[in-house]
Amino acid sequence: MKAIKLLPVLLLFVIASCTSVKVYSDYDNNVDFNQYKTYAFHKKGIDRVEISELDKKRILNAIDTELSRKGMTKSENPDLLINILTKERERIDVNQYNAGWGYGWGWGWNPYLWGGRSTYVTSSTEGTLYIDLIDAKKKELVWQGEGIGYLTENRNEKEKQINEFVAKILEQFPPKAK
Repeated sequence: MKAIKLLPVLLLFVIASCTSVKVYSDYDNNVDFNQYKTYAFHKKGIDRVEISELDKKRILNAIDTELSRKGMTKSENPDLLINILTKERERIDVNQYNAGWGYGWGWGWNPYLWGGRSTYVTSSTEGTLYIDLIDAKKKELVWQGEGIGYLTENRNEKEKQINEFVAKILEQFPPKAK
């Protein structure tokens, strides 16, 4: 009977471990995050981000959605300035498989090995999204979230993936009181 009660919890852990975004955050321990109610985007910083304008718009819309869910509002006179930064890198994976069969013992060259080896090379793009929250009055970074995951070129999947990145990162804001 206990096994049946634990099954939903186990299933939740399995689903949670399948997420495609790894998330980290860091923040200033001396800041009271309850004081922040409004935000605006840091235009100068966002203009320097080297991604397409469409992807910028997707990221900013996702941030708007997540912060409004947390009860924050956009303002001309904000408590927080939001900045983003992106990085990407190409990952190359090389896998070799022995596809042969034959006689022989030990390591090294085998004259009786028929068949051969197969080598598979795959590449993927790993992207990192940083979301910086800056105290607008002090002009100091108070919180930074980072999400790392594999990117897609599929236009239909892009918006879903960006929303997932932003939601996972901003899940950690505001930091939980200890």
